[in-house]
Amino acid sequence: MRYKAKTPIEYIDNLDNDWRKEKVQEIRKIIKSIVPSFKEKNHYNMLGYCDDKGFVFHLNAQKNYVSFYVGNTKIIDPEGLLLKGFNIGKGCIRIKKSIDLSESRLDKFIKNAYNLRKQNIDFDC
Repeated sequence: MRYKAKTPIEYIDNLDNDWRKEKVQEIRKIIKSIVPSFKEKNHYNMLGYCDDKGFVFHLNAQKNYVSFYVGNTKIIDPEGLLLKGFNIGKGCIRIKKSIDLSESRLDKFIKNAYNLRKQNIDFDC
């Protein structure tokens, strides 16, 4: 879905008050706790997280799930252990209502992605 917003706060305010808004808020909190240096901006009508080299993650509420765009998940998590239970698409993780993020290893996945970024290892699709 597309949310016409100029700021991240405006993006969040435009979301329906349902489970997707809660998931977006949870993921934002995880990203900000692991990578506080990343800037949060609106990019391609969704939330984007970037450093001085460009965007690393994108986050968007869809109709039936929340999309977390991360690039090539197999480079970040070669064994697929960190994303067990998630629906994985090309370059994105689809987070459904039933996923309990506090029980997941998404935070470790984000840490791995950040560590690869610091080493200048490309994990784009």
